[in-house]
Amino acid sequence: MRTTEFRRHQELETSNHDEGKAPAYHQTAGRGSLDWTPREAHRVHREPGLALACPLTSPRMPLRDATDDSRHTANWQARREAIIDKSARVFARRGYHATGITELCTENDLGKGALYHYIRSKEELLAAIHDRVMDEVMLGADRVAAAGGSPTQQLAMLGDELLDVIHRYPDHVWVFLHEFPALTGERAAQFRERRRKYEERVEAVLQAGVDSGEFRELEPRLTALAWLGMYNYRYLWLKAGGRLSARDVAKPFAEIFMRGIADPTADAR
Repeated sequence: MRTTEFRRHQELETSNHDEGKAPAYHQTAGRGSLDWTPREAHRVHREPGLALACPLTSPRMPLRDATDDSRHTANWQARREAIIDKSARVFARRGYHATGITELCTENDLGKGALYHYIRSKEELLAAIHDRVMDEVMLGADRVAAAGGSPTQQLAMLGDELLDVIHRYPDHVWVFLHEFPALTGERAAQFRERRRKYEERVEAVLQAGVDSGEFRELEPRLTALAWLGMYNYRYLWLKAGGRLSARDVAKPFAEIFMRGIADPTADAR
């Protein structure tokens, strides 16, 4: 009997999706949550989704609770990306915990049932915003690695790439830096893993500079954290359309940092 009801539920979901209708839903979570389950689904057992680890150079994260489905169209994916971007503005303006369902629906011009088709929980939305930042940052690191060059050149290019992400995604970066403690379980673990992978990229460049004699003796981990602190919080004043562009800031930032870590005896050797 359970198998028959599950198949009927699948047929209902597919029919509604094909006809562009939102499914009948029942709000199962508390106030401020986006966890809705179609009424039909309450009669069947549902297994929770599991987060998947992401390869270092993967362009997109595989963790997609409601979206890892090849049946979704390009238009569906584009609409979901737009929801992520608009919701990042709301979280940056109001804060993650202070933002309710109503604000998200209003910002995206969607009803609750329609939002269910794209985002199944508020935390999934938060994770998607973090993914957007990490996807862009890691792609930038991949471009730097492919370009090659000396450790000094590579560190400068990493800075260029990071500033470009901050300049293009200021709201996402604010959420990324301030709201990551709200991630839980597998999502939190995956975020920490990806962030650490990027930090290791920076540390590797610094260590290469020490080994080649371009940089003085330094602790790569501590120096990488100092470098990230210098760059990450540019979102507070580096705004799109402002007096300074990411390109304007990149060169002086690189020069300031390089002078601090350069081996003063390198030119004499």
